[in-house]
Amino acid sequence: MKKLAIIGAGVSGLTVNRLLSDRYSVKIFERESVPGGLIRCKNVENSLFHICGGHVFNTKRQDVMSFFEQIFNLDKDFIKTERNSTVFFENGEVIHPEKHSMFVHRTSWVDGVPYPIENHVYMLKKELQDAFIADVLKMQRSHHRRLPKNFEEFLRWNFGSTLYNIYFKPYNEKIWRTNLKKIPIDWLQGKLPMPSCAEMLYNNFNHIRENDFVHDKFWYEREGGSQYLADKLAENADIQYNTDVSLIERTKKGWKINGEDFDVVVFCGNIKDICNVLKIKEIEPFANDIEQLDWHGTTSVFCEIDRNPYSWIYLPSDKYLAHRIICTGNFSSTNNRMKRLSATVEFTDYVSQDEILANLSRMPLNPHYITHEYTKYTYPIQSGNTRAMISGLKDALAGLNFYMTGRFTDWEYYNMDAAMGAAKDMVERYGI
Repeated sequence: MKKLAIIGAGVSGLTVNRLLSDRYSVKIFERESVPGGLIRCKNVENSLFHICGGHVFNTKRQDVMSFFEQIFNLDKDFIKTERNSTVFFENGEVIHPEKHSMFVHRTSWVDGVPYPIENHVYMLKKELQDAFIADVLKMQRSHHRRLPKNFEEFLRWNFGSTLYNIYFKPYNEKIWRTNLKKIPIDWLQGKLPMPSCAEMLYNNFNHIRENDFVHDKFWYEREGGSQYLADKLAENADIQYNTDVSLIERTKKGWKINGEDFDVVVFCGNIKDICNVLKIKEIEPFANDIEQLDWHGTTSVFCEIDRNPYSWIYLPSDKYLAHRIICTGNFSSTNNRMKRLSATVEFTDYVSQDEILANLSRMPLNPHYITHEYTKYTYPIQSGNTRAMISGLKDALAGLNFYMTGRFTDWEYYNMDAAMGAAKDMVERYGI
Protein backbone atom coordinates (compact mmCIF):
# COMPACT_ATOMS: atom_id res chain seq x y z
CA MET A 1 0.00 0.00 0.00
CA LYS A 2 1.32 3.43 -0.92
CA LYS A 3 2.20 5.89 1.82
CA LEU A 4 0.47 9.25 2.13
CA ALA A 5 1.61 12.15 4.31
CA ILE A 6 -0.85 14.83 5.41
CA ILE A 7 0.49 18.11 6.77
CA GLY A 8 -1.93 19.43 9.39
CA ALA A 9 -4.62 17.78 11.54
CA GLY A 10 -7.27 20.46 11.16
CA VAL A 11 -10.68 19.75 9.66
CA SER A 12 -9.23 19.55 6.14
CA GLY A 13 -6.40 17.16 6.98
CA LEU A 14 -8.65 14.94 9.09
CA THR A 15 -11.23 14.83 6.29
CA VAL A 16 -8.59 13.82 3.74
CA ASN A 17 -7.46 11.06 6.08
CA ARG A 18 -11.02 9.75 6.35
CA LEU A 19 -11.44 9.83 2.58
CA LEU A 20 -8.16 8.11 1.71
CA SER A 21 -7.21 5.84 4.63
CA ASP A 22 -8.67 2.80 2.87
CA ARG A 23 -6.39 3.37 -0.14
CA TYR A 24 -3.18 4.57 1.51
CA SER A 25 -1.13 4.09 4.62
CA VAL A 26 -1.64 7.60 6.03
CA LYS A 27 0.44 9.56 8.50
CA ILE A 28 -0.52 13.05 9.67
CA PHE A 29 1.99 15.60 10.93
CA GLU A 30 0.55 18.13 13.40
CA ARG A 31 2.42 20.90 15.22
CA GLU A 32 -0.09 21.16 18.09
CA SER A 33 -0.67 18.57 20.82
CA VAL A 34 -4.33 17.97 19.84
CA PRO A 35 -6.23 17.81 16.54
CA GLY A 36 -8.62 20.43 15.21
CA GLY A 37 -6.67 23.48 14.07
CA LEU A 38 -8.95 26.51 14.30
CA ILE A 39 -11.78 24.49 15.88
CA ARG A 40 -9.78 23.46 18.97
CA CYS A 41 -11.38 24.09 22.37
CA LYS A 42 -10.10 24.37 25.93
CA ASN A 43 -11.74 23.66 29.26
CA VAL A 44 -11.50 26.79 31.38
CA GLU A 45 -13.13 27.02 34.81
CA ASN A 46 -15.17 23.94 33.94
CA SER A 47 -16.62 25.69 30.87
CA LEU A 48 -15.77 25.39 27.17
CA PHE A 49 -13.61 28.03 25.49
CA HIS A 50 -13.61 28.02 21.68
CA ILE A 51 -10.19 29.54 21.18
CA CYS A 52 -11.06 30.96 17.76
CA GLY A 53 -14.68 31.43 16.68
CA GLY A 54 -17.74 29.42 17.68
CA HIS A 55 -17.72 26.52 15.29
CA VAL A 56 -20.99 24.82 14.37
CA PHE A 57 -21.96 22.41 11.61
CA ASN A 58 -24.45 22.71 8.82
CA THR A 59 -24.22 22.23 5.09
CA LYS A 60 -26.25 22.55 1.92
CA ARG A 61 -24.09 19.91 0.19
CA GLN A 62 -25.62 16.47 0.34
CA ASP A 63 -22.28 14.72 -0.21
CA VAL A 64 -20.80 16.53 2.80
CA MET A 65 -23.87 15.69 4.88
CA SER A 66 -23.56 12.03 3.93
CA PHE A 67 -19.86 12.03 4.82
CA PHE A 68 -20.66 13.60 8.19
CA GLU A 69 -23.43 11.14 8.99
CA GLN A 70 -21.11 8.21 8.30
CA ILE A 71 -18.93 9.37 11.20
CA PHE A 72 -21.32 11.01 13.67
CA ASN A 73 -24.63 10.08 15.24
CA LEU A 74 -26.52 13.36 14.91
CA ASP A 75 -29.43 12.34 17.13
CA LYS A 76 -27.22 11.07 19.95
CA ASP A 77 -24.21 13.39 19.88
CA PHE A 78 -25.59 16.68 18.59
CA ILE A 79 -28.23 19.29 19.35
CA LYS A 80 -29.99 20.86 16.39
CA THR A 81 -30.87 24.47 17.01
CA GLU A 82 -31.89 27.64 15.21
CA ARG A 83 -29.42 30.46 15.00
CA ASN A 84 -30.59 33.43 17.05
CA SER A 85 -28.39 36.33 15.93
CA THR A 86 -28.86 39.99 16.71
CA VAL A 87 -27.33 43.41 16.13
CA PHE A 88 -26.75 45.71 19.10
CA PHE A 89 -27.02 49.39 18.20
CA GLU A 90 -25.96 52.24 20.41
CA ASN A 91 -26.30 55.56 18.59
CA GLY A 92 -30.07 56.09 18.58
CA GLU A 93 -30.81 54.00 15.50
CA VAL A 94 -33.77 52.15 17.00
CA ILE A 95 -37.33 53.36 17.63
CA HIS A 96 -37.45 52.41 21.29
CA PRO A 97 -34.00 52.81 22.85
CA GLU A 98 -35.40 51.78 26.21
CA LYS A 99 -36.07 48.39 24.61
CA HIS A 100 -33.17 48.05 22.25
CA SER A 101 -30.29 49.97 23.83
CA MET A 102 -28.33 48.31 26.57
CA PHE A 103 -26.28 51.46 26.98
CA VAL A 104 -29.06 53.51 28.60
CA HIS A 105 -29.53 51.38 31.70
CA ARG A 106 -26.96 48.56 31.17
CA THR A 107 -29.73 46.09 31.86
CA SER A 108 -29.07 42.38 31.87
CA TRP A 109 -31.85 41.85 29.33
CA VAL A 110 -31.13 43.23 25.89
CA ASP A 111 -33.55 43.27 22.98
CA GLY A 112 -31.42 43.67 19.86
CA VAL A 113 -32.37 44.07 16.21
CA PRO A 114 -32.53 40.55 14.74
CA TYR A 115 -30.17 39.43 11.99
CA PRO A 116 -30.35 39.85 9.05
CA ILE A 117 -30.92 43.55 9.64
CA GLU A 118 -32.56 44.20 6.23
CA ASN A 119 -35.61 42.20 7.43
CA HIS A 120 -36.06 44.38 10.50
CA VAL A 121 -35.81 47.98 9.34
CA TYR A 122 -39.25 48.53 10.93
CA MET A 123 -37.41 48.48 14.28
CA LEU A 124 -35.30 51.50 13.31
CA LYS A 125 -36.33 55.10 13.83
CA LYS A 126 -38.54 56.80 11.21
CA GLU A 127 -35.75 58.78 9.53
CA LEU A 128 -33.83 55.58 8.82
CA GLN A 129 -36.96 53.79 7.59
CA ASP A 130 -37.64 56.66 5.16
CA ALA A 131 -34.04 56.62 3.94
CA PHE A 132 -34.15 52.83 3.50
CA ILE A 133 -37.35 53.04 1.43
CA ALA A 134 -35.70 55.66 -0.78
CA ASP A 135 -32.68 53.36 -1.14
CA VAL A 136 -34.88 50.43 -2.17
CA LEU A 137 -36.66 52.48 -4.82
CA LYS A 138 -33.32 53.69 -6.18
CA MET A 139 -31.91 50.15 -6.20
CA GLN A 140 -34.99 48.88 -8.01
CA ARG A 141 -34.57 51.48 -10.78
CA SER A 142 -30.86 50.80 -11.26
CA HIS A 143 -31.03 47.02 -10.83
CA HIS A 144 -28.80 44.93 -13.15
CA ARG A 145 -27.08 47.90 -14.80
CA ARG A 146 -23.68 46.38 -13.99
CA LEU A 147 -22.18 43.95 -11.53
CA PRO A 148 -20.42 45.23 -8.42
CA LYS A 149 -16.63 45.15 -8.59
CA ASN A 150 -15.87 44.99 -4.86
CA PHE A 151 -17.34 44.33 -1.43
CA GLU A 152 -18.38 47.92 -0.81
CA GLU A 153 -20.31 48.15 -4.07
CA PHE A 154 -21.94 44.80 -3.37
CA LEU A 155 -23.20 45.94 0.03
CA ARG A 156 -24.37 49.37 -1.13
CA TRP A 157 -26.11 48.08 -4.25
CA ASN A 158 -27.83 45.16 -2.52
CA PHE A 159 -28.82 46.75 0.79
CA GLY A 160 -28.69 50.52 0.19
CA SER A 161 -26.55 53.30 1.62
CA THR A 162 -28.56 53.60 4.84
CA LEU A 163 -27.96 50.06 6.08
CA TYR A 164 -24.45 50.21 4.68
CA ASN A 165 -23.59 53.27 6.77
CA ILE A 166 -25.14 52.18 10.07
CA TYR A 167 -24.23 48.49 9.99
CA PHE A 168 -22.44 46.85 7.07
CA LYS A 169 -19.60 49.36 6.78
CA PRO A 170 -18.67 49.77 10.47
CA TYR A 171 -19.09 46.07 11.25
CA ASN A 172 -17.06 44.79 8.30
CA GLU A 173 -14.35 47.42 8.68
CA LYS A 174 -13.85 46.18 12.23
CA ILE A 175 -13.29 42.66 10.92
CA TRP A 176 -11.26 43.38 7.81
CA ARG A 177 -9.54 46.61 8.93
CA THR A 178 -9.34 47.87 5.40
CA ASN A 179 -11.28 49.90 2.86
CA LEU A 180 -14.07 47.59 1.68
CA LYS A 181 -13.43 48.69 -1.90
CA LYS A 182 -10.20 46.69 -1.74
CA ILE A 183 -11.99 43.40 -1.00
CA PRO A 184 -13.02 41.36 -4.07
CA ILE A 185 -16.48 39.84 -4.10
CA ASP A 186 -15.65 36.33 -5.37
CA TRP A 187 -15.50 34.87 -1.87
CA LEU A 188 -19.02 36.10 -0.99
CA GLN A 189 -20.91 33.39 -2.84
CA GLY A 190 -23.06 31.49 -0.36
CA LYS A 191 -21.85 33.50 2.63
CA LEU A 192 -24.36 36.38 2.71
CA PRO A 193 -28.11 36.70 2.15
CA MET A 194 -28.88 38.32 -1.21
CA PRO A 195 -32.55 39.33 -1.04
CA SER A 196 -34.36 41.22 -3.77
CA CYS A 197 -35.82 44.67 -3.15
CA ALA A 198 -39.32 43.20 -3.11
CA GLU A 199 -38.30 40.53 -0.60
CA MET A 200 -36.81 43.10 1.77
CA LEU A 201 -39.98 45.20 1.72
CA TYR A 202 -42.26 42.17 2.07
CA ASN A 203 -40.24 40.81 4.99
CA ASN A 204 -40.47 44.17 6.77
CA PHE A 205 -44.21 44.54 6.13
CA ASN A 206 -44.84 41.11 7.61
CA HIS A 207 -42.10 41.01 10.28
CA ILE A 208 -40.62 37.85 8.77
CA ARG A 209 -37.48 36.38 10.27
CA GLU A 210 -35.07 35.06 7.65
CA ASN A 211 -34.53 31.31 7.71
CA ASP A 212 -32.36 30.81 4.66
CA PHE A 213 -28.88 32.12 5.39
CA VAL A 214 -25.60 30.39 6.21
CA HIS A 215 -25.96 28.30 9.38
CA ASP A 216 -29.53 29.53 10.04
CA LYS A 217 -29.93 26.14 11.66
CA PHE A 218 -27.01 24.13 12.89
CA TRP A 219 -25.86 21.05 14.78
CA TYR A 220 -23.75 21.52 17.87
CA GLU A 221 -22.05 18.88 19.99
CA ARG A 222 -23.78 17.94 23.24
CA GLU A 223 -20.41 17.51 24.95
CA GLY A 224 -17.00 18.94 24.20
CA GLY A 225 -17.95 21.42 21.48
CA SER A 226 -16.02 21.36 18.22
CA GLN A 227 -13.11 19.64 20.00
CA TYR A 228 -15.33 16.56 20.23
CA LEU A 229 -15.85 16.80 16.47
CA ALA A 230 -12.10 17.04 15.85
CA ASP A 231 -11.32 14.18 18.24
CA LYS A 232 -13.94 11.98 16.58
CA LEU A 233 -12.60 12.74 13.10
CA ALA A 234 -9.12 11.88 14.37
CA GLU A 235 -10.09 8.48 15.82
CA ASN A 236 -7.76 5.68 14.64
CA ALA A 237 -5.64 8.16 12.66
CA ASP A 238 -1.86 7.93 12.78
CA ILE A 239 -1.06 11.48 13.96
CA GLN A 240 2.41 12.62 15.00
CA TYR A 241 1.70 15.54 17.32
CA ASN A 242 4.02 18.36 18.41
CA THR A 243 5.82 18.05 15.10
CA ASP A 244 6.92 20.88 12.86
CA VAL A 245 7.59 19.98 9.24
CA SER A 246 10.53 22.16 8.30
CA LEU A 247 11.53 20.48 5.02
CA ILE A 248 9.71 18.44 2.38
CA GLU A 249 12.24 16.91 -0.01
CA ARG A 250 11.59 15.58 -3.50
CA THR A 251 13.05 12.11 -4.11
CA LYS A 252 13.21 9.89 -7.16
CA LYS A 253 10.23 7.85 -5.96
CA GLY A 254 8.23 10.49 -4.13
CA TRP A 255 8.79 12.64 -1.06
CA LYS A 256 10.74 12.63 2.18
CA ILE A 257 9.35 14.29 5.32
CA ASN A 258 11.36 14.32 8.53
CA GLY A 259 13.48 11.50 7.15
CA GLU A 260 10.50 9.29 6.24
CA ASP A 261 9.60 8.37 2.64
CA PHE A 262 6.13 8.89 1.19
CA ASP A 263 4.57 8.39 -2.22
CA VAL A 264 1.99 11.19 -1.94
CA VAL A 265 1.71 14.40 0.11
CA VAL A 266 -1.41 16.43 0.91
CA PHE A 267 -0.54 19.84 2.33
CA CYS A 268 -3.24 21.28 4.63
CA GLY A 269 -1.10 23.87 6.37
CA ASN A 270 -0.57 27.56 5.66
CA ILE A 271 0.40 28.30 2.07
CA LYS A 272 2.67 31.09 3.29
CA ASP A 273 4.92 28.40 4.80
CA ILE A 274 5.17 26.37 1.65
CA CYS A 275 8.04 28.28 0.04
CA ASN A 276 10.17 27.63 3.13
CA VAL A 277 9.50 23.91 3.40
CA LEU A 278 9.15 22.89 -0.25
CA LYS A 279 12.34 23.69 -2.16
CA ILE A 280 11.46 22.82 -5.75
CA LYS A 281 11.51 24.84 -8.95
CA GLU A 282 7.75 24.50 -9.52
CA ILE A 283 7.15 26.82 -6.55
CA GLU A 284 9.34 29.67 -7.79
CA PRO A 285 6.85 31.33 -10.23
CA PHE A 286 4.31 31.63 -7.38
CA ALA A 287 6.60 32.70 -4.56
CA ASN A 288 6.11 36.46 -4.87
CA ASP A 289 2.32 36.21 -5.04
CA ILE A 290 2.30 33.94 -1.99
CA GLU A 291 4.48 36.40 -0.11
CA GLN A 292 1.99 39.21 -0.87
CA LEU A 293 -1.05 37.36 0.49
CA ASP A 294 -2.74 39.33 3.26
CA TRP A 295 -4.67 38.14 6.31
CA HIS A 296 -5.93 39.01 9.78
CA GLY A 297 -5.78 37.22 13.08
CA THR A 298 -8.20 37.09 16.00
CA THR A 299 -7.97 37.78 19.71
CA SER A 300 -10.66 35.64 21.36
CA VAL A 301 -11.60 36.66 24.89
CA PHE A 302 -13.35 34.13 27.09
CA CYS A 303 -15.84 35.90 29.37
CA GLU A 304 -18.67 35.51 31.77
CA ILE A 305 -21.57 37.74 30.69
CA ASP A 306 -25.20 38.46 31.54
CA ARG A 307 -27.61 35.78 30.42
CA ASN A 308 -29.33 36.36 27.09
CA PRO A 309 -31.06 34.26 24.42
CA TYR A 310 -28.60 34.89 21.57
CA SER A 311 -26.08 32.77 19.72
CA TRP A 312 -24.23 35.55 17.87
CA ILE A 313 -24.30 39.27 18.74
CA TYR A 314 -22.94 41.69 16.12
CA LEU A 315 -21.41 44.96 17.29
CA PRO A 316 -21.11 47.80 14.73
CA SER A 317 -20.40 50.46 17.39
CA ASP A 318 -17.14 52.40 17.10
CA LYS A 319 -16.91 52.78 20.89
CA TYR A 320 -14.88 49.56 21.17
CA LEU A 321 -12.84 47.31 18.90
CA ALA A 322 -14.74 44.04 19.33
CA HIS A 323 -16.96 43.07 16.41
CA ARG A 324 -19.04 40.24 17.86
CA ILE A 325 -19.91 38.18 20.91
CA ILE A 326 -20.40 34.45 20.46
CA CYS A 327 -22.57 33.06 23.24
CA THR A 328 -21.27 29.51 23.13
CA GLY A 329 -22.75 28.94 26.58
CA ASN A 330 -26.14 28.96 24.82
CA PHE A 331 -25.09 26.33 22.27
CA SER A 332 -25.10 23.54 24.86
CA SER A 333 -25.70 23.53 28.62
CA THR A 334 -22.52 21.48 29.07
CA ASN A 335 -20.45 24.42 27.78
CA ASN A 336 -21.50 26.61 30.64
CA ARG A 337 -21.20 25.96 34.35
CA MET A 338 -20.98 29.58 35.43
CA LYS A 339 -23.44 31.69 37.40
CA ARG A 340 -24.05 33.87 34.36
CA LEU A 341 -23.15 32.77 30.81
CA SER A 342 -19.92 31.88 29.04
CA ALA A 343 -19.16 33.69 25.79
CA THR A 344 -16.31 34.65 23.51
CA VAL A 345 -15.73 38.28 22.58
CA GLU A 346 -13.85 38.63 19.30
CA PHE A 347 -11.35 41.28 18.26
CA THR A 348 -9.52 41.38 14.94
CA ASP A 349 -5.73 40.96 15.20
CA TYR A 350 -3.68 41.24 18.37
CA VAL A 351 -5.14 43.15 21.30
CA SER A 352 -3.27 43.44 24.62
CA GLN A 353 -4.89 42.44 27.90
CA ASP A 354 -5.00 46.08 29.03
CA GLU A 355 -6.83 47.02 25.81
CA ILE A 356 -9.18 44.07 26.26
CA LEU A 357 -10.13 45.10 29.77
CA ALA A 358 -10.69 48.71 28.71
CA ASN A 359 -12.94 47.60 25.85
CA LEU A 360 -14.92 45.13 27.96
CA SER A 361 -15.73 47.86 30.48
CA ARG A 362 -17.63 49.76 27.76
CA MET A 363 -19.44 46.79 26.25
CA PRO A 364 -23.00 45.48 26.70
CA LEU A 365 -23.94 42.53 28.89
CA ASN A 366 -21.25 43.33 31.47
CA PRO A 367 -18.55 40.92 30.23
CA HIS A 368 -16.13 39.71 32.90
CA TYR A 369 -12.68 38.72 31.63
CA ILE A 370 -11.48 35.17 32.28
CA THR A 371 -8.73 34.52 29.73
CA HIS A 372 -7.87 35.17 26.09
CA GLU A 373 -5.97 33.67 23.17
CA TYR A 374 -4.51 35.26 20.05
CA THR A 375 -4.56 33.31 16.78
CA LYS A 376 -2.32 34.82 14.12
CA TYR A 377 -4.13 33.47 11.05
CA THR A 378 -7.94 33.40 10.95
CA TYR A 379 -9.21 35.67 8.14
CA PRO A 380 -7.60 35.17 4.69
CA ILE A 381 -7.90 38.23 2.46
CA GLN A 382 -8.04 37.65 -1.27
CA SER A 383 -6.94 39.93 -4.06
CA GLY A 384 -8.20 39.83 -7.63
CA ASN A 385 -5.81 37.05 -8.72
CA THR A 386 -5.64 34.95 -5.53
CA ARG A 387 -7.87 32.12 -6.70
CA ALA A 388 -6.26 31.86 -10.12
CA MET A 389 -2.77 31.89 -8.60
CA ILE A 390 -3.51 29.14 -6.08
CA SER A 391 -5.35 27.04 -8.65
CA GLY A 392 -2.29 27.28 -10.93
CA LEU A 393 0.03 26.23 -8.13
CA LYS A 394 -2.16 23.27 -7.21
CA ASP A 395 -2.25 22.07 -10.80
CA ALA A 396 1.54 22.45 -11.10
CA LEU A 397 2.16 20.34 -8.00
CA ALA A 398 -0.51 17.73 -8.67
CA GLY A 399 1.65 16.17 -11.36
CA LEU A 400 4.25 15.49 -8.66
CA ASN A 401 1.75 13.74 -6.37
CA PHE A 402 1.68 16.78 -4.11
CA TYR A 403 -1.81 18.11 -3.35
CA MET A 404 -3.26 20.98 -1.34
CA THR A 405 -6.47 21.83 0.49
CA GLY A 406 -7.55 23.82 3.54
CA ARG A 407 -8.62 27.27 4.69
CA PHE A 408 -5.15 28.81 4.63
CA THR A 409 -3.90 26.54 1.88
CA ASP A 410 -6.63 27.60 -0.53
CA TRP A 411 -6.75 31.07 1.13
CA GLU A 412 -10.53 30.76 1.38
CA TYR A 413 -12.83 31.75 4.24
CA TYR A 414 -14.06 28.18 4.82
CA ASN A 415 -16.49 27.11 7.51
CA MET A 416 -16.16 23.50 8.68
CA ASP A 417 -18.54 22.14 6.05
CA ALA A 418 -16.83 24.10 3.29
CA ALA A 419 -13.44 22.74 4.37
CA MET A 420 -14.82 19.20 4.21
CA GLY A 421 -16.34 19.89 0.81
CA ALA A 422 -13.10 21.34 -0.55
CA ALA A 423 -11.20 18.26 0.64
CA LYS A 424 -13.70 16.00 -1.13
CA ASP A 425 -13.48 18.12 -4.29
CA MET A 426 -9.68 17.90 -4.30
CA VAL A 427 -9.67 14.13 -3.97
CA GLU A 428 -12.20 13.77 -6.78
CA ARG A 429 -10.65 16.38 -9.08
CA TYR A 430 -7.18 14.86 -9.02
CA GLY A 431 -8.22 11.25 -8.59
CA ILE A 432 -5.92 10.73 -5.63
